[in-house]
Amino acid sequence: MKHFITLVILASLFASCKAKSPIVTSRNGISKEKISRTEKRNSEKSIDHLIDLATDNVGVKYKYGGTTKAGYDCSGLMFTVFSSENIILPRNSYEQSKIGIVLNQKKDQVQKGDLVFFKTNKSSQINHVGIVIEVFNEEIKFIHSSTSKGVIISSTKEPYYKNSLFQINRIL
Repeated sequence: MKHFITLVILASLFASCKAKSPIVTSRNGISKEKISRTEKRNSEKSIDHLIDLATDNVGVKYKYGGTTKAGYDCSGLMFTVFSSENIILPRNSYEQSKIGIVLNQKKDQVQKGDLVFFKTNKSSQINHVGIVIEVFNEEIKFIHSSTSKGVIISSTKEPYYKNSLFQINRIL
């Protein structure tokens, strides 16, 4: 019985070990754990899938409260796209802006898959959202659902969006 208990304890210790260990680097004698290569690849695939799904909806009309191909509002599009990766976002853009890591001071770190938030029409709070599909120099291209044109690709170089860009969040 004593050997059996010892075997059970050893088996549980081995079972709790990770199969893949993360990449660890050392800087100034301090170790820092980084995301494993597999996790990074999976994240990149998820981001590509989100962008593909959003892109597939370009041309779909705007519909207030919409979350289907029959019509989307801006937050409904993000809600639906992220749901495809089992990431449940709140249903409105203001609440979505509270999720993830805010990159406001790090606009040079914006990547595809990040969410861009706007205060449009002199609104006092965030009322519009899109997903970044491309970053080139100081330009951010994003997909969103506009009230006038439905799901489209726009740029922060356009004066309307340049002047109303308020926040950028990283979800993945």
